[in-house]
Amino acid sequence: MNEIIKSLKVAVWFMFLTFPIMVIKVNTVYHIIEWRWMNMAMIGIGTFLISLLWRYLLERKDKKKPSDGVTLSARAQAYVQSRPLVKKGLGLAVLAALTVIPSFADAYQVNILTVALMYVVLGLGLNIVVGLAGLLDLGYVAFYAVGAYTYALLNHSFGLSFWIVLPLGGFFACIFGILLGFPVLRLRGDYLAIVTLGFGEIIRLVLENWSEFSHGPSGIAGIDRPNFFGLDLTLNQMNGAIYYMMIAFTIVTIFFVARLQNSRIGRAWLALREDDIACQAMGVGRTRTKLMAFALGATWAGLMGVVFAAKTSFINPASFTFLESAIILSIVVLGGMGSIPGVILGALIMILLPEYMRAFSQYRMLIFGGAMVVMMVFRPQGLVSNFRRKYSFHGMDERLGG
Repeated sequence: MNEIIKSLKVAVWFMFLTFPIMVIKVNTVYHIIEWRWMNMAMIGIGTFLISLLWRYLLERKDKKKPSDGVTLSARAQAYVQSRPLVKKGLGLAVLAALTVIPSFADAYQVNILTVALMYVVLGLGLNIVVGLAGLLDLGYVAFYAVGAYTYALLNHSFGLSFWIVLPLGGFFACIFGILLGFPVLRLRGDYLAIVTLGFGEIIRLVLENWSEFSHGPSGIAGIDRPNFFGLDLTLNQMNGAIYYMMIAFTIVTIFFVARLQNSRIGRAWLALREDDIACQAMGVGRTRTKLMAFALGATWAGLMGVVFAAKTSFINPASFTFLESAIILSIVVLGGMGSIPGVILGALIMILLPEYMRAFSQYRMLIFGGAMVVMMVFRPQGLVSNFRRKYSFHGMDERLGG
């Protein structure tokens, strides 16, 4: 009963706040005021029901026992991790499904799947910085822009091909990642986020205002698409070839990030994420560890920037706003920080759902904001939480006969 009274108070308060906007309508033609009382009733009922549901879910979450914390997804993940054959079988099944999609899907479907795979790679790159090393980066799109403009400028001015510029785009983005890493070595948390946000905006404003270098807001058009063995491909065939190229990129990125996660530098990143002071006390160099995270994460963003410029054949600074960084960060947070399957799932949800739900395009940001609030309250670890590994040493027990 107490929860019902609280929900009624919330509904009344919300009706009072929205009264001037939702109820009063001034008709400037006939100079009369229209009173839309039905809107107030709908707002009150809707707010009451949502508040009641919200309180019920919070109460259910608080009453959940610690033993109930092992969710179905965690059990499934542990099952897959403990059985390598099942893990490989699932991977091969997903790969086979992605491979045969262009044979029956139209060009639009292939195009949005290509974009989704690009964001998978971007999410995995940012996952190195945010998920593994625990460094909040809000300017990740800057490295994406560096890779795109590297290919656009070198192709436009010197005629260099996609395959030559691809490693150069990753290299230049890596250099910019190191340049960003040096000033922020002593920063953490909100301060680090503000500095990286400023860095991303500086890159965008430089590209927008330095017209002699970057062609300014007009952007660069006529960028050459990738050349696949000298074949003369139509537009649909080119899109299919880029799609298969992105599948290969995604596989290489997953393998690379998984090996990094299990390597010595990966364990150093995890230690840095948990407690950087304790990490330094244990002999792990914070400077090298942070710079490696920024450099490697930026490299994948630069590679995808080159692919983006080649795919669209036109870029301008408007393609690299803060919203892009927010989307990539949301992919990592929604999927699960540090979790490779989670980042993949988060990218597919964040990119594919808005395309397939264009009927609700006017409410896209509202739905997105509400979904993030619900996720942060009820599942802050993400859709697929990272599988925590435990390391134990049994050498002393064996010597003692234990």
